[in-house]
Amino acid sequence: MDTKDSNGTILNDGDSVILIKDLKLKGSSQVIKRGTVVKKIRLTDDENEIDCKINGSSIVLRPEFLKKA
Repeated sequence: MDTKDSNGTILNDGDSVILIKDLKLKGSSQVIKRGTVVKKIRLTDDENEIDCKINGSSIVLRPEFLKKA
């Protein structure tokens, strides 16, 4: 099972990625801006989910909104 970013590049645990779209967090008024660098991602059992921390909060992102840094 390979998790790929928006460009088709395979992602690995510990990679750094960049958001390619502004994302509004569900249940919050917070917005994560395009261009935000996310370091040390963790892959999950689901290839459509990536676990990471942004501003101290644990968040699950979808790989189609990311590109490898």
